[in-house]
Amino acid sequence: MTILPKQLRNALVLLTTVVLLAGCGMSPEERAETLSAKDLYDQANLSMKAGQYDTAVKYYKRLQARFPFGPYTAQGLIELAYAHWKAHQPEEAIAVADRFIREHPTHPHVDYAYYLKGLINFQRQLSIAERLFPNERSTRDQTHARQAFLAFQELINKYPDSPYAADSRQRMIHLRNNMAQHELNIAQYYLGRGAYVAAINRAQKIVQTYEETPSVPDALVVMAKAYDAMDMKDMAQDTRRVLEFNYPDNPYLTGEDKDKGGLLSWLWPFG
Repeated sequence: MTILPKQLRNALVLLTTVVLLAGCGMSPEERAETLSAKDLYDQANLSMKAGQYDTAVKYYKRLQARFPFGPYTAQGLIELAYAHWKAHQPEEAIAVADRFIREHPTHPHVDYAYYLKGLINFQRQLSIAERLFPNERSTRDQTHARQAFLAFQELINKYPDSPYAADSRQRMIHLRNNMAQHELNIAQYYLGRGAYVAAINRAQKIVQTYEETPSVPDALVVMAKAYDAMDMKDMAQDTRRVLEFNYPDNPYLTGEDKDKGGLLSWLWPFG
């Protein structure tokens, strides 16, 4: 008599169950009411691997509803968040990730919940054009960028040794640069419209909040130009001295046109 390995036996049992249920013409919802917790979890995983994310969501939801306390509940919950995301349901995905963090704060994979929240907002509402021309992203609403930054920041603060920490730091650098560029766009707009006080306020925010980002020297240029336009010569000169000390090769100081950079300088670093 041949003894089958345990994993193979389980697979055969699962396959038999699926075939029998499929033969009865059951819908995924009806089938979910007949399965054990393990079989529900396995079916959800099979659906995920097959790219059937909507079906996976249904199985994971039934797992949570029918077996709220069990060995597959926590893992199934975080995988439900991922399934929602892959099914193009970002709001639901973030809500489930938040629920996981609340209900399982000591789970070994809770760091992933924070990372997933950040990743969802990081990639949210990105069109193909934005991926090809990411400099255009700095002109758009920054709500999701800020939410992504905060999620990544919370992950790093709470779990600095997480396997997701390094990637989160890199994404935070990109987000911070992008948010600074967004503020610079507004400051330059105000400068062009003659709203010099508003331009200075925006530029000062960049210098104080987004130090060491590529937008800082341009923010100082905006301030110097605005002070000059308001005939505040001492403030303009002080600003130019700061610019010269920190960025002596800035085109504004040398009288050269500002180098806008080519497409390669803006290539999207994350696929």
